[in-house]
Amino acid sequence: MSESLDSGPLPTPQTTLRQGASPAPAQRPVRGSLAELRGPAAPHPLDARALAALAANPGCRRRALLDGAGVDKTVLATALGTPAAFGQSQFAFMRGHAFEARVKADGGRELLRLLGPEEPHEVSVPDLAAAGPAGRAARTALALREATRAGGWTLLDHPMLALEVAGSPAYLEPDAVVVHPDGRWTVVEIKSFPMIDGAADASKVGAAARQAAVYVLALERVAAVTEGARVAHSVLLVCPKDFSNLPTASAVDVRKQLSVTRRQLARLTRVEEIAAALPEGMTFDVEACSADELRAAVDAVPHAYAPECLSACELAFHCRERAREAGAVEALGRSVRGELGGLTTVDAVLAAARGEAGDPDDPAVAALRQAAALRAQALAEREAAVCR
Repeated sequence: MSESLDSGPLPTPQTTLRQGASPAPAQRPVRGSLAELRGPAAPHPLDARALAALAANPGCRRRALLDGAGVDKTVLATALGTPAAFGQSQFAFMRGHAFEARVKADGGRELLRLLGPEEPHEVSVPDLAAAGPAGRAARTALALREATRAGGWTLLDHPMLALEVAGSPAYLEPDAVVVHPDGRWTVVEIKSFPMIDGAADASKVGAAARQAAVYVLALERVAAVTEGARVAHSVLLVCPKDFSNLPTASAVDVRKQLSVTRRQLARLTRVEEIAAALPEGMTFDVEACSADELRAAVDAVPHAYAPECLSACELAFHCRERAREAGAVEALGRSVRGELGGLTTVDAVLAAARGEAGDPDDPAVAALRQAAALRAQALAEREAAVCR
């Protein structure tokens, strides 16, 4: 075999410096700093769901630090006394598995039909088996190159992709990647939620798009060193049609999600800056610290809680508890937070509505006072009607 299985070295901070970037101020090595935060436990690997959740809440420094350090947030949340239950039911898992098998049956011909060609003459389905995730990622990169050179239809079933996150490779496994005869690569996401009358639940489609954007980023790394290859910025979302088990598909543009994810991954590569602001010797080691010590360590890192976190982050219940204790308006949702401007606590909002505080020229304060007056008027009219 004349071509190496290795798809080339992952970019490193040292590579960036050689390319002309200004050196960062002297500080502790990144890996050493993160290992100190994590303790002796092995780093918890990041997957596409975790990276997609980061993109959904890019302002959360707490999640960026913990994920960058490889802290197992499930274990940490349990130690804090606020565990979060995630995962599918056994029935949903079996249904999703059966639906994916149907989509990929007969060598992926049904999947290829959803992509466009009614009867592709030949579909290649290469064997991607290899030892370990690094071996599978290298084998996938080689299969992508060979398929692009061959110029035919190729279906890669559960390929393994590598993406550098905070200086370490994260291994990602999309449902499928299709190589077109023109050298285009398309990510395929197969989901078991229904597409009714050609439309699916917007929140679920958004989550799928963020997850697929992570796969596209990883594919772009391989495409950059593969002649004639290009990665499509529209992914194929395959779902059951209406209430049946028949597959239907829709192209989803993920360019916006790609932009957000790139920015968030760039922030992750600088998690040492977040760590540098923490007290010396602080750790998230669940074995060595008490619940109170862990709580103090977690609370030392700023967070950006929103109700949407409850379905995406293992620490969401802890962050919600802290947000409620502080009376933070973030606990009411991002849209509410945006409407309230400089009013950051529930107490401040109520005081402004009662006319006890706040600048009357502030649009948010004026709107609150008008709403309070309308509420008082409505209650007075209701009381008068009851008395009559």
